[in-house]
Amino acid sequence: MSRRGRTLWIVGVALALVVAGVVSWYASASPDGLEWAAEEAGFAHTAEDSAAAGSPLADYLVDGEENRLSAGAAGVAGVLVTLLLAGGGTWLVRRRGAPGRG
Repeated sequence: MSRRGRTLWIVGVALALVVAGVVSWYASASPDGLEWAAEEAGFAHTAEDSAAAGSPLADYLVDGEENRLSAGAAGVAGVLVTLLLAGGGTWLVRRRGAPGRG
């Protein structure tokens, strides 16, 4: 990877981490569009918790703690997991498709 490409990756990852970790502090506590539409249509009361409702990052919080640090940490964890999965998948595909391998 070229120096410019590496710099672009670093800046992109840093920006994603800042948005997930800091900007998420200012996210609205109001229901999202899907929840709002369910309330307007009158079937929001039928909603059930998902199987992952008890997971450490449920509702974008760390262990259910409702504070800015928790929401930011959940956002950062989400970015890192996404980068790990997407980057690992891309690495595997590129490695498999490289000439002279396989």
